[in-house]
Amino acid sequence: MIRLLGDFDLAEEALQDAFAAALERWPVEGTPASPRAWLISTGRFKAIDKLRKRRREVASPPDPLSLEERGYDPTEVEDYDVTDDRLRLIFTCCHPALNPDAQVAMTLREVCGLTTEQVAAAFLSKAPALAQRIVRAKSKIRDARIPYEVPELRDLPERLASVLHVVYLVFNQGYFTRADLATEAIRLGRLLVELLPEPEAIGLLALMLLHDARRATRTTSDGMLIPLEEQHRAQWKRDQIEEGAALVRRAFETRRAGPYALQAAIAAVHAEAPSSAETDWSEIVGLYDVLLRMDPSPVVELNRAAAVAMRDGPERGLALIDAILARGELQDYHLVHAARADLFRRLGRRAEARAAYERALELAVEGPERRLIERRLVEL
Repeated sequence: MIRLLGDFDLAEEALQDAFAAALERWPVEGTPASPRAWLISTGRFKAIDKLRKRRREVASPPDPLSLEERGYDPTEVEDYDVTDDRLRLIFTCCHPALNPDAQVAMTLREVCGLTTEQVAAAFLSKAPALAQRIVRAKSKIRDARIPYEVPELRDLPERLASVLHVVYLVFNQGYFTRADLATEAIRLGRLLVELLPEPEAIGLLALMLLHDARRATRTTSDGMLIPLEEQHRAQWKRDQIEEGAALVRRAFETRRAGPYALQAAIAAVHAEAPSSAETDWSEIVGLYDVLLRMDPSPVVELNRAAAVAMRDGPERGLALIDAILARGELQDYHLVHAARADLFRRLGRRAEARAAYERALELAVEGPERRLIERRLVEL
């Protein structure tokens, strides 16, 4: 309906009218042979009637929407396949012209089917404010005539990257506090791989599955973060780990595996190791080397430094982290100070560890991480 009418709100109204008509007529007339085609056709006519009524009530020029110009073919509805329109909907909600927060909100609302109240809860926002954000996004799509389409092949890599970014944001939004959001992100990831089996879509799905496999062991019952080396690996979901590892191998079957696939490969090495001590840290450092060349960032450098510390010792890792800080990067990133504190602790440099943990605590926002830092301070 959005594709035919070019307007989210009009399409929602039209489909609601079609459902209402179905509730009245189907019990009397019987369910049509193609219920979906019936709903689309009925909704289309309801929308046309509504547009004509608006034009009569308001002396305005003819509405520019033309179903025929939009390529409407009545016979097409009979063989309608939802696959293409699901992709169109995802790419429209994640269009780079929209504010990033609006992209996430639109995806949760329109693709995942969450209510405005549920989306607002995910953003720790009030429902009316969130509703206004979604309204503004819909208006921008309509007024800027953002096309309801899957990008051309030449534009697909860039546009797919924004879609994958939104899906990963949804996953991270729910990873600690909203299991339902993480589940929705994985469902979206599966849908993308089914509709568009690109290596990076496969890699993202693998990454989410591998992280989610150890969700139950990430925090204590009172909400404190549990470090990887202290997690009970017997409680990890082995079926998800096996699926995630298989997806990693599938993503690397081509030479087009990107940052998500590399991060998933790193997560797979962690997940498949019998213990932290038996982890192949050399392989993880090697994967970070490739990731750093492909997608250089100080955060990737930090993660690589932590892996180097496990392979070569805390002093080597500390030197790499201090080099990042010396460049003026990540000064206000709590994890860089938490990582330094942990390395100081392992070296027995208690005063420096305490100072670094205190700085990390000043910057940390999430409750589970704050509680772990507080625990480390008490231990010191």
